Amino acid sequence: MSKTKEFLIPFVGLKLGKHHFEYQINNEFFKNFEYDEFQNSDIKVNLLFDKKSNMLELEFKHKGAVNVPCDLTGEDFDLPIKGKMKLIVRFGDEFNDDNEELLILPHGEHEIDVAQYIYEMIALSVPQKRIHPGVKDGSLQTEALTKLNELSVKEQKEESNKEEDIDPRWEKLKKLLTDK
Repeated sequence: MSKTKEFLIPFVGLKLGKHHFEYQINNEFFKNFEYDEFQNSDIKVNLLFDKKSNMLELEFKHKGAVNVPCDLTGEDFDLPIKGKMKLIVRFGDEFNDDNEELLILPHGEHEIDVAQYIYEMIALSVPQKRIHPGVKDGSLQTEALTKLNELSVKEQKEESNKEEDIDPRWEKLKKLLTDK
């Protein structure tokens, strides 16, 4: 998946203890995964890699922005995202990544590729419904919103006119109820 060695961590040569790795993610990274949901992306990923004698602990954190279209208006905007994920790596007889928080590597392995985990963490941190902040506070001005506002105002006026034109037969029926 990862076409660069940037995301391969050779843990055999590392001393026991904590190590820090930093990655700057952009759209080139997502092209490796054939993921084209973002028009643009600028995300900083920090990885705290804790090597212990019998296992590895990885703690990922990311913060940045992705440029996506608004689900309501279709306007592109920068959506701020952030998140974190923990991964424990143990060693066993064969490779197993069935559990999302535990990875089992064969005993002979000497490096780990973290690109897949970074990709999943970022993709899952983007909300399903993406709404432009200008829609929430009312500051966004687009042709589509202007047209929708024009149509909604007309509907309200029509409803108020219907209330004023009450059928006189209903008035007589209401009098019967109050005359008792």
